[in-house]
Amino acid sequence: QVRLAESGGGLVQPGGSLRLSCAASGFRLGYLSIGWFRQAPGKEREGVSCISTQDGSTHYADSVKGRFIISRDNAKNTVYLQMNSLEPQDTAVYYCAVQLGSHYCSGYVPDNYDYWGQGTQVTVSS
Repeated sequence: QVRLAESGGGLVQPGGSLRLSCAASGFRLGYLSIGWFRQAPGKEREGVSCISTQDGSTHYADSVKGRFIISRDNAKNTVYLQMNSLEPQDTAVYYCAVQLGSHYCSGYVPDNYDYWGQGTQVTVSS
């Protein structure tokens, strides 16, 4: 059974950092891509970052470029999102999702992703 489980969310002050984890089960990382998305109240789900678990190539949305770092540990079957210099506008529920048929990042169209985690809340507030 394919499953993605996010963890690491929480409340952090502006300028702080969090590291999110996306643990995969039911399949092996290595020949697919994983994306991180977020959805704030009243807003559409937006793509944040994605990584090819085959070669480690990455992509970032302009809004997080230079602040967020995506990485993967294929041995642990886990993808991470290191979030630095957090801003109040980063507040959202963060989701990871997998594209089973794509070795490389191919954009952030939600319908192109096959499985999703349940999400983890990130709140940036003083």
